[in-house]
Amino acid sequence: MKDTAYKKTVAACFIGFVSQAIAVNFPPLLFLTFHNTYNIPLEKITFLVIVNFITQLITDLVASKYAKKIGYRTCLVLCHTLCGAGLVLMAFLPDAFNPFTALIVATCIYAVGSGLLEVLLNPVIEACPTKNKAGIMSIMHSFYCWGVVVVVLISTAFFASMGIGCWKTVTCIWSLIPFANAVFFTHVPIYPIAEETNDMANYKELFSQKKFVIIMCIMVCAGASELTVGQWASTFVEDGLKLDKSMGDLIGVCGFALCMGIARSIYGKYSERMSLRGTLIASAILCVISYLLIGLSPYPWFGLLGCILCGLSVGMFWPGTISMASERIKSGGTTMYALCALGGDMGCTTGPALAGFMMGVLGDNLRLGILCSIIFPILMILGLVLLGKKNK
Repeated sequence: MKDTAYKKTVAACFIGFVSQAIAVNFPPLLFLTFHNTYNIPLEKITFLVIVNFITQLITDLVASKYAKKIGYRTCLVLCHTLCGAGLVLMAFLPDAFNPFTALIVATCIYAVGSGLLEVLLNPVIEACPTKNKAGIMSIMHSFYCWGVVVVVLISTAFFASMGIGCWKTVTCIWSLIPFANAVFFTHVPIYPIAEETNDMANYKELFSQKKFVIIMCIMVCAGASELTVGQWASTFVEDGLKLDKSMGDLIGVCGFALCMGIARSIYGKYSERMSLRGTLIASAILCVISYLLIGLSPYPWFGLLGCILCGLSVGMFWPGTISMASERIKSGGTTMYALCALGGDMGCTTGPALAGFMMGVLGDNLRLGILCSIIFPILMILGLVLLGKKNK
């Protein structure tokens, strides 16, 4: 009976990461459609990405203070509802008043939901009575990757067969998944989390621990290493291999996300036989190699191989670092998970921004711009080595 109960909670958490993948990755597929439909300049459209990440960063900071007071179940239902509502508003609100303002409002709503999902799902699944916690954490995060692949493939198929004019219908269809999971979370058990035992460390106590500071730095590097290539993969395929936008999305975005998902699933299955810290160090070394292939290979297809290897290498960065934090800091609670999410989101902003800035400095050289972000996996290796010494 207990097994069935916690498996429902695990399933709801897995679907939660699919919901996050929809909220984060479906709207960018419509950016050009927004430009053409509402005559919004592309420079203003790209501002939606900044709004999304800033909103998630603020949510990460605020969520840890109020999750316990409001209740985890209530927060989980709320964040799924916000993800679904944001998507529906994105489809219909621009017709009601200023389209750009409407899109910002919709973006803020689903970004709050997405940010809450990242903060809440990690401690909820960690609290489930499972033996292989690092493995379950890895598998849960792999569902984000599968969500990205499914969203891009199905959306591209819809648009190709029915025309881009059906985008509002497709948007509403995708919103049904977070709405349905909101209902699911009203029934599944939520197990006691560290802070519910009044054993929660606050911000000052966490940052007074050197190992937590190192883990935060590793999280920043994890987010930066992942999203630098993840965000530029489609453009890299279009520019390097001279393929059209659809193929760029399919090969670049889907290929990268698929490899991430494979890496997380493999670790999830065999994690009990593998060292978490050793896996992260090996992954970071592979990440350095992949960045070198992308930035320095004279052959475009070798660069594509670098993108694929990068997807494999960064797969364990985010869930592995969170699992490592959970293992080493027992009294962290939701505050620790929120700060880890904050560090990861900071990296997600810093990595692609650095690559984009260096591209401009280096004469719009996409390869060398991405190569400059190799500093993040290198720093991650150093952080993991320091963490090992600190643990001893």
